[in-house]
Formats: sequence, C-alpha cells, structure tokens
Amino acid sequence: MYRPFIPLAISLLLGVSQLALADSSDFSKPIKVDSKSQFVDGKNKTSLFKDDVRITQGSLIIDADEVEVIATAGEGKEVFVARGKPASYSQTMDDGTPVQAKANEIRYEVSKRTISLAGNAELQQDTSMVKGDNITYDMAKEQLLATGGDGDSNGRVTTVFRPESFDNLSEQDESDNDNAQDAKEEDKP
Repeated sequence: MYRPFIPLAISLLLGVSQLALADSSDFSKPIKVDSKSQFVDGKNKTSLFKDDVRITQGSLIIDADEVEVIATAGEGKEVFVARGKPASYSQTMDDGTPVQAKANEIRYEVSKRTISLAGNAELQQDTSMVKGDNITYDMAKEQLLATGGDGDSNGRVTTVFRPESFDNLSEQDESDNDNAQDAKEEDKP
C-alpha cells in the first residue's frame, strides 16, 4: 500500500535538498554594499545603509530598501539584515541554475553561510518553489527549513514542484497542434 508513495517521497526530498546549493566560489569573494546613504557606528561595529541598497558577493545579489550590517563578531562573521517591501536575493548555483528569493527581511550570516527569509518568504529555483512565513537555508549542510505563520499562509508552508517534462510536453503539444493545423490547411481545395 505504501510502495507507490516511496518514489514520490524520495523525489520530493531530493528536490528540496537541492533547492539552493550556492556557487561555492562566491564565498571567497569580497562583499560589496552600495547605497545612497550610509551611517557607520565604529564603536558598536554596526553600519546602516539606506535607499536603493545592493549587496554583491560574486553572483550573490541582495537588493533592499535598507541594510543593517552587524560586525561585532569580527571580520568574516558579519551579519547582513536586509529589509524591503520586499527585499530580494538571487544567486547562481554551482550547476549554473539561478535561485531567487524575496521576503520582508533577508538575513545573510556570512560565517554560517545561511540565508534566512522572514515575512512573506518565497524561494524559487528551477522548477521548485517554497512559500512560508519563514525560510532558512543552510548552504553548507544543504538543508532548508520553512515554517508557516499567522499571515497570508494560514500557518502553512507551500512547496510547488513543476516537473521539467511538463514544460517539454506543453511545447510538444503546441507543436503537434501547429502541425495538425498546417495539415488541415493543405487538405483544403
């Protein structure tokens, strides 16, 4: 009775585990922050960037209305907290696949190699998408945790898998329909 569900469960687990494996070379590159204004508190080792903020590190890009940088733990252990309506994240994976995410708040912890999305969180890669109130992805362990909240999700997490073959079948169906239409027109006197 449970055997038909085993392949489905395995494919779902594999799909989620491969959802966002970041390009490992990105983490050896410097982090650049651009904005229209910046405030630095050297004593407390924090910075606040405002207005059209962009963080880049290799292929990693985070766009936000404002970004708070907390550097109290020292160099290489900074925490970037991006806020926006929404803030967005994108990165190219090792296999060349792009990943995109958006949320009201995106927290990037450099030393832990984690991205945490909070508030209307959505992460999409290739043919998979996860929505929830909070999503945390540990790039080193290749683990994703999504949780629902009290917002639009009614306390639930939604994962959507679109098989690549579905896109190929749709294209084939359109091609077949075009060929059938051409054949009908040729048969007309």
